[in-house]
Amino acid sequence: MQSKITKHVNDIIQKYASGLFQNATLEFYGIKTAPIKELINPELPVVEVSGGAADVVFLLEDDTYLHLAFVTGHDSKKSMLKCVSYDTRLYERDGRLVHTVIIYTADVKNKPKALNIGTLTYDPDVILMANYDGNAIFTELENKIKSGQKLSDTDTLKLVLLPLMKHTMPRHELASNTIELAKTIPDTQKKNACIAAAFAFASKYLDDEKLNNLREVLEMTQLVESFMMDGQIKVAKNLIKEGMSVSFITRTSGVEESKIRELMKEMELETEYNTV
Repeated sequence: MQSKITKHVNDIIQKYASGLFQNATLEFYGIKTAPIKELINPELPVVEVSGGAADVVFLLEDDTYLHLAFVTGHDSKKSMLKCVSYDTRLYERDGRLVHTVIIYTADVKNKPKALNIGTLTYDPDVILMANYDGNAIFTELENKIKSGQKLSDTDTLKLVLLPLMKHTMPRHELASNTIELAKTIPDTQKKNACIAAAFAFASKYLDDEKLNNLREVLEMTQLVESFMMDGQIKVAKNLIKEGMSVSFITRTSGVEESKIRELMKEMELETEYNTV
């Protein structure tokens, strides 16, 4: 069975990793903005998260937005077009200024050019993960954890982002080793958040076969079933909205018929409540 996790990577990041970013992100990347106030869920259904990107948006203390776009692959033009669309819709909805930072995985060695489409030039800040030595950072974190040292917020963020950095081992091995290392963190909440976020980011570039192999590393964490169910429920809800039959939704989403009928009742009640 092919994994559905990759289609819901942003939900995973939002659900499990919100406590890992905050101002440690600014420190790690050297981003100069106002302090982070909170992580938000933009809820922009018109904007598809596609083209190998995952988006995280923070509300800053100066009432502006910081948009971090994590991008895989080499199609910088497609990434820029996606981000400018995302930012303009966010600004159109809320009227807040948006500061965007595009973070490219280690595949991208050189800073892409700004997007110029005539009267509009889109030139967000760019960070290249190819400039971060994943081997050295992995060894540093491994030594800290094994010696019983407490990880700082920045250390935790480094662990989460390891699969995106430059390294010599194959990506699926690095992702597996990163998760295995995170499983030894004493703090359960931080451990689960690290594992979930590392897995979510890794899923942006691993194919289905390697992603399913990586699931085996997760089996003892009790997170993988939560990942899968989150994705399956979301698929089922979308199909319910499209008016598909129960049997079709069951076959497509993998959710049991009883749960689908329960979701239908819940969504029907929500609709009735919103129309009152």
